[in-house]
Amino acid sequence: MDSMYIGSSDCAALLAGLKTESHGNLLRRFVSNEKPYYNAKASPIDALRTGAILEDRYFLTLPDGYYEQSKAYCSELDILRSSIDFSLWDDGKIIDFDELKTSNFEDFLKLHDADINYIKKKYKNNYNQVQFQLLCTGLDSANIVFLSVYSYDDEVNINRDIQPNDILKFRVERDEEVIDKIRTRSAIFQNLKDYYTKTD
Repeated sequence: MDSMYIGSSDCAALLAGLKTESHGNLLRRFVSNEKPYYNAKASPIDALRTGAILEDRYFLTLPDGYYEQSKAYCSELDILRSSIDFSLWDDGKIIDFDELKTSNFEDFLKLHDADINYIKKKYKNNYNQVQFQLLCTGLDSANIVFLSVYSYDDEVNINRDIQPNDILKFRVERDEEVIDKIRTRSAIFQNLKDYYTKTD
């Protein structure tokens, strides 16, 4: 079934309570045989659309060797796959990556005095998503990057020249406790896929 996979954007739903709506929706999508299609740049939601536009602008700030929207597949559980915002490659392998998150200016200011423990607590879903990506890539650490948003006007953002002080980077180390929870929650989904796609 084309729908039998879990992406890094599904991590929050995967780790949510088993009786929550978000986890139930993930399970239904997983067995639906309908592959979801996302087009954030056409979203009516300002935050999603702005985030997609600013990803393109952020890419222009990165050095050579980085690629946009790479795929990484988990070697342990083949249902797990990640879209990596900006990945650095060497010898055919991802060796580092940036996961970009846009932040309104007020929240961005609060991040100036933050450490990784603050990120883990206040941006738990983002932190867990990076752990999901570390599991898929096999890396020990990566960056979560916060980019300040000053406007939700598409034309302004399409032409924005991102400056160093518009960006805050936090190095996220591999957290085996979170990764083990991802493995545990993914096991039933893997079993479903293995059962329904096995050769009779």
